[in-house]
Amino acid sequence: MDLRLRSATKDDVALILDFIRGLAEYERLSDQVEATEEKLAATLFPCEGRPAAECLLAFLGNEPAGFALFFTNYSTFLAKPGLYLEDLFVRPEVRGRGVGKALLLHLARLANARGCGRMEWSVLDWNAPAIAFYESLGARRLREWQICRLTGPALARYGTPTAPGAAAG
Repeated sequence: MDLRLRSATKDDVALILDFIRGLAEYERLSDQVEATEEKLAATLFPCEGRPAAECLLAFLGNEPAGFALFFTNYSTFLAKPGLYLEDLFVRPEVRGRGVGKALLLHLARLANARGCGRMEWSVLDWNAPAIAFYESLGARRLREWQICRLTGPALARYGTPTAPGAAAG
């Protein structure tokens, strides 16, 4: 198996979006994808400032096989950065060939190299194949934690922040 991993570049934005759409279809969330090539380019490969996330691509031969999109978070309890895996997707036709494992283990090595105290991600409760895969690698599910999310109108209603120390109007 000729499996190659590499960091994504701006030239890969269309491929990244294709993987995002494939993941959304698998998760039955296609109606929620608002990402566009322009938005991805602006947030992953900005002209100025820090990228919002990083992306790792996997190829079998010359064929795109999967991706992992991740970013740095922070653990106050450990006083260390962490690596948060936002998305991991392998095309259905190449599943079972080690692509997902290679992506995940590469990120685990990267987290260690960056001095991260942990690596985390979420998985849908119905995704038994993914859960079994993650647990086979030693991942532990934190059943006592629940994800909370503000998005769309619920987030927008709070507007923009005022500078720390500034008087609120």
